Amino acid sequence: SMPPEILLKIFSYLDALSLLSVGCVNKLFYDLANDNGIWLKIYSSCLQPKRTIWKMKKSEQTEAVPLGSAALHDKKPGYWKKEYILKQTAAVKTRLMQLVKPLDPYTGLPFKNKEAMKVSGLSWIIVLKDKNGKEHVIKKANLSFKDTSVTILWYSTNWPCLDVMSTLKLFGVTPLFPDQSKPLNKNGPHRRSLIAEYHLANLTDRSVAVGADKLVQLFNLNPGLLVGIWKEKNEIAFVMVSLHYHQLFERSTLGSATVQYAPPPHKPVLDDIDPEYGLHGYSLHLDMHGRSCNYLCGSFKNLFCRKGDIANGYLRLTVVSLKDNRKHVPLTGTLGLSWETDVFKGNVK
Repeated sequence: SMPPEILLKIFSYLDALSLLSVGCVNKLFYDLANDNGIWLKIYSSCLQPKRTIWKMKKSEQTEAVPLGSAALHDKKPGYWKKEYILKQTAAVKTRLMQLVKPLDPYTGLPFKNKEAMKVSGLSWIIVLKDKNGKEHVIKKANLSFKDTSVTILWYSTNWPCLDVMSTLKLFGVTPLFPDQSKPLNKNGPHRRSLIAEYHLANLTDRSVAVGADKLVQLFNLNPGLLVGIWKEKNEIAFVMVSLHYHQLFERSTLGSATVQYAPPPHKPVLDDIDPEYGLHGYSLHLDMHGRSCNYLCGSFKNLFCRKGDIANGYLRLTVVSLKDNRKHVPLTGTLGLSWETDVFKGNVK
């Protein structure tokens, strides 16, 4: 085998992504790819500001990064690799927060979500785990963006058998080093953020289908997951989820592979004048849409509710009276849930 000194010299010519990749080969490569000298060079060349030194006294010249022995020998292996990753992650989060800060005046939600996705490299995957613990990752997805949410549809010709499935996990996935100047490396190191976990064991036996057409039955799993099952055999046809824009990037990036991101608690405005109407100041935006058109889109401001209308974390807001037909708008066309796979298309009413 090649001496470690030669390998270390070869590794010194690699970029950060390549170093992380070769570190997964074996224990020796992992130790060598953690070398502080290599990572300090990458850290200093990529992250420190470049300054032009004109005429300075020798005593006034300072290095941007401590390159002395203390920066190398007093640090544990991998220290500068971790520092580099932390700095890169912080820089991406800063750009991301700048994009999600502008809000749509009608919905009160971020409206630069496509741009933010491009900066962060964000995508979503589902991971199916069978009863033996084996994982099946489904990446191929169709995205549909609307004013308030993004709808994600996964379909595949290689779904595992539903009978042996135990759980389905929904993850937000971001590359460790997103770079706008290069195409995203799908096989590079990524970070997962758990959004939700669903139990699939005995799905068709313990759940009632919420709809069906000639080909599939549709099952709803809380929160917000739709699973289409082929009628002829107990196999998945597609999986669909709509992710609301409220704290979408926080939920998709700030969690871990095993722990969901916990949003800060929200306390509604209390009314001290009338105790019966104790909560107010709500806004509601309704958006009913298909893939190609919007059926209904409207915003309602300054809503309130009675204390008795709050149950299990939900509240009832009366916007349109069911008794007043003048406020109702008839819907025309084929209404339902449109779905598709590689071969088939359908509409569950």
